[in-house]
Amino acid sequence: MELILGTTPANEIETEALAIICFSDEKPGPDLAGGLPLEIYDRGEFTGKAQETALVHRPFGMKAARLLLVGCGEKAKFTTDEMRKAGGVIVRTLKPKGIKDAAVRLDGGTQPDLMLSALVEGAILGDYEPDRHKTEKKNGDKVIEKLRFSVPEETSSLTDALRRGRVVGESQNYARTLVNEPGNLLTPSSLGAQARQMAAEFGLGCEVLDEARMRQLGFGTLLGVSQGSAEPPVMIVLKYVPAEPPASADHLALVGKGVTFDTGGISIKPSDGMEKMKYDMAGAAAVIGAMRAVAQLKPSIPVTALAPCVENMPGHKAQRPGDIVTSYQGKTVEVLNTDAEGRLILADALTYAARQGCTHLIDAATLTGAIAVALGHLYAGVFSNNELFREKLLAASRAAGERMWPFPMDEDYKEYLKSAFADLANIGGRWGGSITAAKFLEEFVEGKPWIHLDIAGTAWLDDGKPFLAKGPTGLPVRTMVELACRWQ
Repeated sequence: MELILGTTPANEIETEALAIICFSDEKPGPDLAGGLPLEIYDRGEFTGKAQETALVHRPFGMKAARLLLVGCGEKAKFTTDEMRKAGGVIVRTLKPKGIKDAAVRLDGGTQPDLMLSALVEGAILGDYEPDRHKTEKKNGDKVIEKLRFSVPEETSSLTDALRRGRVVGESQNYARTLVNEPGNLLTPSSLGAQARQMAAEFGLGCEVLDEARMRQLGFGTLLGVSQGSAEPPVMIVLKYVPAEPPASADHLALVGKGVTFDTGGISIKPSDGMEKMKYDMAGAAAVIGAMRAVAQLKPSIPVTALAPCVENMPGHKAQRPGDIVTSYQGKTVEVLNTDAEGRLILADALTYAARQGCTHLIDAATLTGAIAVALGHLYAGVFSNNELFREKLLAASRAAGERMWPFPMDEDYKEYLKSAFADLANIGGRWGGSITAAKFLEEFVEGKPWIHLDIAGTAWLDDGKPFLAKGPTGLPVRTMVELACRWQ
């Protein structure tokens, strides 16, 4: 989709469809399309509520063939997040109608750069369909080839905003594409190959540790998970180094859980819904997608991404409940449940990140079903050992429009992880499951400022929205990129 910035007034834009942002508490002026939009409001056919649309054909006095009214709710509550959704609604409304050339008119307002960037992100995210493996695509060969953004004044900052929106939106879609791949096509090795290809394209450093190297290093908790599968594990390491020496010694690590398919192992999952366990590598996809954006936006801080990738299968060599494994850090872990595997592979990855010189660690993982019980499918859970770092992350998530909620991390929760036979158990029982999982991970961060994002409830969308297709969401790509770019 070609994205073009211009300043042509609304009435003069020659396009198949022109979209305008509308509000529930502010009606369009009588001059727009001969007052027809105002008439539609007055007849109650369109109210301006969020994600509502109305399509007007041959609008009077306009060169556009159609006028699309896009509702965004109350104007006082209009945010970049609502603008992002509006971008998705525009594309998902017009593309099925076979419109190839569309435009959006923006009338200034506050934060024009942020609004434009969010609109572009939303349009690109809305353009994504999870139908790669269908012979008949949802919209056939219908594509929006050209999307123009008309603004009162074209500035360099708006040009930069459009580019940033494109980079972030495309990187989030890249992560969504990875997550949507089935387990037979996206194995740990093939995910490593995808990361290598992306790194070569965008100028990132890339190393893929194989099983022999991880065994040499002593990644016992990771290798314990992978031993039940015929597919060998890998650890993907992507590195971004800024062109100018950074002002501080800070070095950000993004760590993502990469279980390319999760049966639960010997503690096997119920068959109902197991097909979705291809998305258990959404954390890995998110950090790889975030690095794709980081490479192009070039923040001032060094960023390293690590993605431990395994299959969790109940093969004849699979680890058993009751097995004891030794982590890279040296701590021993009693494996009470083989379906609590994500924390085991992250444990070695987090320690490796800390020992590679990373000063601040963030991990993203589809880690616990308990997080969806606590927060539903609206918020990701945030767990941290450092309040300042956590607040910095939450500020980035708000700016990026990805909802996150902090949880307590009191030391008492560690009591649930006691084992009579090893340093700690890999599960903590029924209570506070998301918190005890985070407390387990905290044991392996070597005292570094650290944040755990539990995205199990938010990485997959069971039902499509007017602005987003069902399937993988790509969360938290935007938050990670925003955090890196605003780092000081």
